[in-house]
Amino acid sequence: MASQPISRLLTAQLFISLHTMNVNVFKVPQASPSDLTGLINLIKRQQIDPHHIVAIMGKTEGNGCVNDFTRGFAVASLKGYLGALIGETATSRIVFVMSGGTEGVLSPHMTIFTRQTEGLEGSPQLGLALGVHHTRDFLVEEIGTLAMVQVVAEGVRCAIATANLTHENVHFVQIKCPLITASRNTQSVSTITQDSYKSMAYSRGAAALGVALALEEIQPEQLTNADICTNYQLYSSVASTSAGIELQNCEILVLGNAVNSHSNYLIGHSVMEHALDTAAVQRAIPKATNPGQIINVFAKAEADPSGRILGCRHTMIDDSDINHTRMARTVVGAVLASVVQDPMIYVSGGSEHQGPSGGGPLAIISQKGLSQNR
Repeated sequence: MASQPISRLLTAQLFISLHTMNVNVFKVPQASPSDLTGLINLIKRQQIDPHHIVAIMGKTEGNGCVNDFTRGFAVASLKGYLGALIGETATSRIVFVMSGGTEGVLSPHMTIFTRQTEGLEGSPQLGLALGVHHTRDFLVEEIGTLAMVQVVAEGVRCAIATANLTHENVHFVQIKCPLITASRNTQSVSTITQDSYKSMAYSRGAAALGVALALEEIQPEQLTNADICTNYQLYSSVASTSAGIELQNCEILVLGNAVNSHSNYLIGHSVMEHALDTAAVQRAIPKATNPGQIINVFAKAEADPSGRILGCRHTMIDDSDINHTRMARTVVGAVLASVVQDPMIYVSGGSEHQGPSGGGPLAIISQKGLSQNR
């Protein structure tokens, strides 16, 4: 009997050691989609061990639409450089999320996430934790359907488990998902839509509902195929999904705060109720944050499908010259940049099932206050 408490203690210590991590976050500007100068300098100065890189999120200067090849160019540049350093197998485990569109004041940049699990010193405490997952490739007829929702939900659950997070401690789930192109959408295949641009919305929506399902924000019986990109009462308050031509699977990054972290960063989140909701920024800033130590802001942007904002009519949906997702990025990017006084922020357009209609999730990663430093 006396050995049972010791056994339980050893099991608990093993569990903690397997899940304890030190997550660091680095933000670097880019002069072009292939500009890796900031990352290269951090590696040369040994501030980043390339073996510890687990995810890279970027804003590239393309149009953010189907034919935005700046995203793929950026990923190819990163994979070529990192593959030579750490090998193609290790590079393939990294989540690459490139979001096209830096309209207005948005400034191209990359946010690099590293995770160290060995050689950690000191006692863990509440701090940033993350998990990543790569799903299988999707058949073209699965994109934007319940099949995609279910695969994404399982992938999110895996990433949450890797990060040792509970649902309540998840603050942001970033997913890069595929879209349907004309070359993949053949006459013999039944797809959710024949329109490549609309397929981006369906893919984003299905991926976001997968997050909602994994986090139990919605229940399986609430959801049918017909709800995807139709019933916007169903949404996730922490999902951020972005579709691109450069992949055929989903790449998932889960971010949250865990009590067994060695990270000097925290993440907080809120939901923008509309594109001008500046108060959401203050709600999202984590407690115990150093003034001026916001590392990055991550937000979804959407032109309210009702055609109104704060009771006034807007024309973003009806403009045939500039797509509404580009307009929404411009507006939300300017609003958030003005609040945090930093144009180098991550704003992604198209928030189907990501927050309420016309709004979207918002997350902020900050450095801990001085009292929290180790």
